[in-house]
Amino acid sequence: MKKRFSTIAKTLTLTMMCSLFPLGSSLAKTEEKPVDLDMLFIGAHPDDEAGGLSTYGQWIEQYNYKMGVMTITRGEGGGNAVGPEEGSDLGILREKEERDAVSIAGINHVFNLDKVDFYYNVSAPLTEKVWDHDVTLEKVVRTIRMTKPEILFTMNPSPTPGNHGHHQYAARMAVEAFYAAADPTKFPEQISKEGLKPWSAKKIVYRGASGSGVNIGEKCETTFVPSESTDKVYSIWSGRKSEKQNKTWAQLERDAQKLYESQGWKVFDDVPNDPNQLGCDRFTEFDSRVPITKDNQQSTSLLEGALLTTEKGLPLGTEISVTTSSYKIVPGETFKVNIEVTNNSEKILKDANLKLELPGGLEAETNGQVSIKQLKMGETQKFSFNVKASPTMETKRYRLNAILAVGEKQGFSSRVIEGVSALEAKLQPLPHVKQFQEWAEKNRVQHLENLIKPVFSIGLGESKDVQVNVTNNSSSVQSGEVSIQLPEGFQTLQPSITIDSLNPDETKAIQFSVQNTNTSLKTSNEGGTNGDYDFTITTKTTDQSVVQKAAINLVPVTDIQQAATEPTIDGEEHEGEYHDHDIDLSRLWEGSVPTSSMDASGHAKVSWYKDALYFYVNVQDDLLGTVLDKDDAKRHWRTDSVEITIDPQGNSENTSSTFKVGVFPTTTEHKPAAYRDADNYQGPIELTAPGMEIASKINEENYNGYTMEVKIPFSVLPAAVDPEKFAFNIFVYDSDTKDKTGQTRLGWSTWGGVQGDPYRWGHGKLKDYHPDMNLPQQPKEPIIPMDVAKSVLSPQSILQSSLNGVPLASGVAAEKDSLMMVGKPKVSQNTVNVKLKAKIPGTANVFLWSNKQILDKKSIDFESNKQAEVVLQYPTDKLTETTYVLVSYETKDGKIMSLSYPIGN
Repeated sequence: MKKRFSTIAKTLTLTMMCSLFPLGSSLAKTEEKPVDLDMLFIGAHPDDEAGGLSTYGQWIEQYNYKMGVMTITRGEGGGNAVGPEEGSDLGILREKEERDAVSIAGINHVFNLDKVDFYYNVSAPLTEKVWDHDVTLEKVVRTIRMTKPEILFTMNPSPTPGNHGHHQYAARMAVEAFYAAADPTKFPEQISKEGLKPWSAKKIVYRGASGSGVNIGEKCETTFVPSESTDKVYSIWSGRKSEKQNKTWAQLERDAQKLYESQGWKVFDDVPNDPNQLGCDRFTEFDSRVPITKDNQQSTSLLEGALLTTEKGLPLGTEISVTTSSYKIVPGETFKVNIEVTNNSEKILKDANLKLELPGGLEAETNGQVSIKQLKMGETQKFSFNVKASPTMETKRYRLNAILAVGEKQGFSSRVIEGVSALEAKLQPLPHVKQFQEWAEKNRVQHLENLIKPVFSIGLGESKDVQVNVTNNSSSVQSGEVSIQLPEGFQTLQPSITIDSLNPDETKAIQFSVQNTNTSLKTSNEGGTNGDYDFTITTKTTDQSVVQKAAINLVPVTDIQQAATEPTIDGEEHEGEYHDHDIDLSRLWEGSVPTSSMDASGHAKVSWYKDALYFYVNVQDDLLGTVLDKDDAKRHWRTDSVEITIDPQGNSENTSSTFKVGVFPTTTEHKPAAYRDADNYQGPIELTAPGMEIASKINEENYNGYTMEVKIPFSVLPAAVDPEKFAFNIFVYDSDTKDKTGQTRLGWSTWGGVQGDPYRWGHGKLKDYHPDMNLPQQPKEPIIPMDVAKSVLSPQSILQSSLNGVPLASGVAAEKDSLMMVGKPKVSQNTVNVKLKAKIPGTANVFLWSNKQILDKKSIDFESNKQAEVVLQYPTDKLTETTYVLVSYETKDGKIMSLSYPIGN
């Protein structure tokens, strides 16, 4: 266990260091280098940590903890509500917002990994492809091994609807790093060449929970009941007041959130002043290596065993890890429970008793209990128990507890298993869900699968072959019957299928042909329950009957006819251009509910003619949002616009093989503009969609909405159109403000996260259309924007790295004498002269940094053993007490170092 400074000692040390190094950022020079953290949040973008700042802040203030935030990207793909910056410039701006925001909670360490925020998507597989799994994981592991946090916080790694693919993948990196950082066989060169040591963080949790309970007031901490009883959920009330800042932590969190101004968060409403109207942050545990006491229901219970202990609890440094030979347990069969007890405390553990506590339906073959006579500091003992499941064990989840008692002190660690039937039928998961399930099994977090409801989509009035996978989980041959129970309005001609002689561990795919027979049913999120038409799949054997719950997503369908005459792109509808298949765009997707159809609503018509698709859109709107310059007409969700999305072959797993374009009805030039975003090729249509035409009709002085017309040639789509499987969607974005933020999103086929879910877009049948065989039959490779902000060009990152010892972008640290300052920088009336000498060839980036602004910067390439003088210029009145010379150095073999020197008045 690492030794901690006392609170007083820490405070004194930080005060002395701050007096020596007055910083414009809130970073204080630490007593350890690299910095020794207590907690680390791992997210994808600046602002991902924002929802937990009330919790982190109150613990940091109460216990003087150190916490860091790891942000894999700088958010270059987001919008900008405050200025023209985009790409890498936006990334540097968002880094500053993040540092300012988290400092309110007392967080002074922000680590950026320099991965690109390429665009909003809901695909972890696409994110993995762009970020490079091994490179990203190595950086996360290096940071954990260097900073040694006890608790990791992250996000939800599952592909729940609307969950950003970057969020999913950042969380997966956190989970993998939790295990890999402790494993000396993972990234062994960090140990053999960089001098790092394996590090076992004690807990990992994600923010969020599924369940019910009192949502406001202090009781929200103790009344929450998880939807899945085996989930371990921690609740922390945000209504406590900060003694130092004289506000509730909910208010301070909101103050921090408003500092993410580029994302439009400045307009967030204040939280209530009454603490009894404030709620809880909730965190769900992935895994833990430390014991806790059963009766601990305090706001700090998440910290127990990792950073705090209780009067009845075991000493800090005691670790208990529980694993099982299988996650899925079949009734009547035997499995192993493996327990490791490690003593990393400061005392020898003597005369301890370890007991395996099992729920009903499970029984250890021995008494499930052993004695530990002595466990010295640093030692580990391993134990294994054979556990048999009762033949009548229920098919549900169980939590197994390993209880360690030493005298009157005790604690327990646990592991979740799932009782499953011998024969199990499940709906074929969507491709990205299947990939998540495989990842969860590989990384021992299969219990997360309950976050994802099995679904398939079908068009109104359509038929679809639905695959069901039948698996034999047992060690003997199994037979049975699988049946499907559909809701009203859907039917299948063969509701049950017999399964004969399925071998152990074998999976067989069967199919049910499902048809929507009632075409008057509501589609999208207006149909069923929140868009779900629930159904069940039942598996019967001679011994058991089990049911899987699933849902149908019913999507709208329209015929797309050939126009009688070629449409003229002028923003108006003329006879013969469009048929009467009116598409209602007024379903609410996200945001505020329109007060009336005049507040926000829309309709559209679609046709095809020769080599192009044609769209006519009529939007009613009572207030015109921000009118952007033509060059700034991008990120269409910031103001009034229409988005058209097209999946030409109706089988895209994510939007990288689709066409998505945002069309603005007007700009400051009084002309419409369009920009492709988050699709196969992003950018202005003049570059990315040659031959595309747009026109609009709008009265800006007497505004009541607009009409627009769009021509999209088939040739600009990622692949040739399949006229029977063509999928598309149309959205209306409504902004009633002038601050570059939208308030309402409407559309045709609307669901949570729908713009990233092509499988839930509406269907269009292109009548009498014959695809051009000269167009690509498979989608083109996507062009991913790679304009990424680099830490070596970020003064705020350079300053932090020079003080806390963690290399920029969590890269490999260069040797200390790779680059050196020769003497002190010399300050004259308008210049600062800096002499640098390189032992190892590389590139130096030199900044004059004052009051969080760059006064001057230079880059210079060095060969071995070369010296150079860099002259930085500044206005006479600009050197403040927070002025620094900052230097980042990247050697030719990719190693990194940072230097800083205070030269303020």
